[in-house]
Amino acid sequence: MTIQSLTPILNVSSIKDSVTWFELFGWVRGFAWNGGGMIPQGWHENQHGPATFGSVCTNNLEIFLCVGAQGSRGTIMPKFPGDDETDGVWMSWWVESPAEVDQIHQVALDHGCQVTHPPTDEPWGVREMHLRHPDGHTFRVSSGIKEAS
Repeated sequence: MTIQSLTPILNVSSIKDSVTWFELFGWVRGFAWNGGGMIPQGWHENQHGPATFGSVCTNNLEIFLCVGAQGSRGTIMPKFPGDDETDGVWMSWWVESPAEVDQIHQVALDHGCQVTHPPTDEPWGVREMHLRHPDGHTFRVSSGIKEAS
């Protein structure tokens, strides 16, 4: 068996709000769907109401967004950086360089997004920060640290 791809699904409170949040970090709208079917150009609503399922994309990656179903949202706030007692989904975003981790951190701060762990050079060889989605999902934004020769 060969797995061709993997698409996580996040339980969210709003497709529109989630897409807007992801767009801050360079993701783009994928598709949007509601009881009337597909919504053209991935807009967040049409005459049948708001989207209840959709996606965001970057490069060849996609995350599905589902309003009020298919998993849980994070309700437990972290008590300290890396707190594994939080709920919601945890995922890693791998970016090209440690500088990009710092850039994403600055975008998050500029837009009032919740950073639960600032950019840190970790002993396991990555520069990493933790970014919390408005519905409580945690993204570990990371890049490998290249050793100087």
